[in-house]
Amino acid sequence: MKAAGKEVTIVMIEDDEGHARLIEKNVRRAGVNNEIIPFTNGTDALDFILGPDRSGTVSSDRHLLILLDLNLPDMSGIDILEKVKSNPHAKRLPVVILTTTDDEREIQRCYDLGANVYITKPVEYDSFAHAIRQLGLFFSVMQIPGQ
Repeated sequence: MKAAGKEVTIVMIEDDEGHARLIEKNVRRAGVNNEIIPFTNGTDALDFILGPDRSGTVSSDRHLLILLDLNLPDMSGIDILEKVKSNPHAKRLPVVILTTTDDEREIQRCYDLGANVYITKPVEYDSFAHAIRQLGLFFSVMQIPGQ
């Protein structure tokens, strides 16, 4: 997966180790070999995406794709989504929400804040694996815009 001729780095923000392994396995199975940088909490992920000063300038020339769980130990994924999408250097980064929450208002709020895709994680392993495989196929054809 490339953006403007550059490799795209996948930033996975997921605190459940089993889900993280499943996501990576199925993204790989779909033929996506981009680097995946995993984070288990929002603070570390935001330090990487926006920099410790939260200015976002660290991402002004990076091509990232963010996989975001909404239920994290230190902050909500909604907070992360708001911070990324309101930052002038990071607002164009594609964000895919992967969460167990299927509340209509929550889904609409994520789209209103700028999420690109919202995937509800089925509790059943096979359904979740299928959803992630579809996501991997989506990544393999998706073009990510440059900043």
